[in-house]
Amino acid sequence: MKLVVLTGASGSGKTAIAEMIERDRPGFADVLRFDRIGVPKPEEMVAGWGSGEAWQRAATLDWMTTIAAMQPFIRPVLFEGQMRLSFIREGLTSAGLGAFRILLVDCDDETRTRRLRTFRNQPELASRDMMNWAAFLRREAREGGYEVLDTSGKTLEESVDHVCARLR
Repeated sequence: MKLVVLTGASGSGKTAIAEMIERDRPGFADVLRFDRIGVPKPEEMVAGWGSGEAWQRAATLDWMTTIAAMQPFIRPVLFEGQMRLSFIREGLTSAGLGAFRILLVDCDDETRTRRLRTFRNQPELASRDMMNWAAFLRREAREGGYEVLDTSGKTLEESVDHVCARLR
């Protein structure tokens, strides 16, 4: 079984990579997206789970259980979303998924800001909070020894090729 989990802050390129693989390489991998479950409003996260972080953890664990239930995989599975790496690892372990690769998709703050403002037309996401979230994920990846794909100076096609190589 091949499972690659992409995580990263908004604007890093993870969704664009997943979409291009799904669109341009049909049948290569089953592509799943965290946000397909729907993301509640912050006040709903607090009311239902106590915090946004607790909701993200619970949703990540649920996703890993769902992915584990898909076995045996016919094709490699690519799962993308904004999740803490520690939640991903916890979910994979608790679901009994052993053959996986976690990849942080990242970029520098200038690139992230340009992508969010220009290409995604979501300037409100190019905030200090988003840059801090990206920095947190970067530290978590470094401390945990996870692979980081820096998309700052890469074309989308180069990033897709990188991820596809991990799915093989």
